Amino acid sequence: MRAIAAAYLSRLSEGPDWPERQNKLRLAFAAANLSCMAIAVDRRTVDLSGHPDLVVIYLGMRVNRLTGIKTLLGFGPRIASSAAAQPAGLFSHENIVYSLFPPHIGMRQYWRDFDSLLTWTRSEPHRQWWKSFLRDSGGTGFWHETYLLRGGMEAIYDDVRQPTGFLRFAPAVPARGSMFGAAARGGKQHDAPPVVSERDLYDDPVA
Repeated sequence: MRAIAAAYLSRLSEGPDWPERQNKLRLAFAAANLSCMAIAVDRRTVDLSGHPDLVVIYLGMRVNRLTGIKTLLGFGPRIASSAAAQPAGLFSHENIVYSLFPPHIGMRQYWRDFDSLLTWTRSEPHRQWWKSFLRDSGGTGFWHETYLLRGGMEAIYDDVRQPTGFLRFAPAVPARGSMFGAAARGGKQHDAPPVVSERDLYDDPVA
């Protein structure tokens, strides 16, 4: 290898433009050395003091049966278009792929406060989507988990067969009574009633 390198350098040094090529080689070697040097990590954080009521929500839809693929493909574009309309209080919307097999797609959203999130979920078009899903999950399972900066968390898992999130370590309980709606689970009150009342969804609502 040394002999080959020496022969290569010897050929490079031939000709009147050798000094210029030598400078280019030096610059190339210097750049290569710099790329190998350790670079300090750019560590940053965020100041959330201006968003004291911030709420983060993760959502997911997982295919349980083949018919669920159609439901999933129809759900995604509608949610994306709704988020693109920038509903009041929505700071950011990000899509997430949890798994390809089985298909498990979701999103992460940042809201100004819990009230803004609840207002959006109880207005059109989200209201109609949710009513339709609760009548028939269409071969899918749906879940969400909400985290409030001021304190408190809440979650729902509808037709979710594979434990995810809190379900992996916390005991599951029926979403009935005080655990029926997101507002009550989050320890909040909201002027608008849930999209579907417990009485409408069940014949024997729990007090």
